[in-house]
Amino acid sequence: MNQLPDLARVFAYLSLLTVGGGMAAFPEMQTLTVDVHRWLTAPQLVHLYSVGQLAPGPNMMMIVPIGDWVGGPLGALVVLIAFFGPTALLTFMIGRWWARLENWPWRKSIQQGLAPVSIGLLLAGSFTLAKSAIFGLETAAIAVGVLLILQQTKVNPAALVLGAAVIGVFSFD
Repeated sequence: MNQLPDLARVFAYLSLLTVGGGMAAFPEMQTLTVDVHRWLTAPQLVHLYSVGQLAPGPNMMMIVPIGDWVGGPLGALVVLIAFFGPTALLTFMIGRWWARLENWPWRKSIQQGLAPVSIGLLLAGSFTLAKSAIFGLETAAIAVGVLLILQQTKVNPAALVLGAAVIGVFSFD
């Protein structure tokens, strides 16, 4: 129970880092949940993120098991509200305000400036995840294979996740 305020603070803060998607918050999530609070190990966080990619709905629902692990069902609820609440409220408020600024001269400049920030945050999250998930030639080959397949075809990424899971079952201990 004493972890609930920490869970709320950490995931409310992470919520505000999700510009460009949940992956943007991944580096800080790893720092806070693995290094600072030691709620998970790096492999556990990668596992949860990978399962979140496969599950239907928002992939960042993978945060709920972290809350459950640390604080039980109440921890799961706290994490869910803390992570999605601030962003939802901020999006609602800015969305209403942004519509009123349609003819504002800086609006286009702000939009063009935020796009590269989103991409940078997404890439930082991807590199952080890769450092924890790619640990040998086999995992590097899987990652490169998936990247090439996604760049060349329109295959459903869930099929690739399942395929990699099958490869993992037969290749890794």
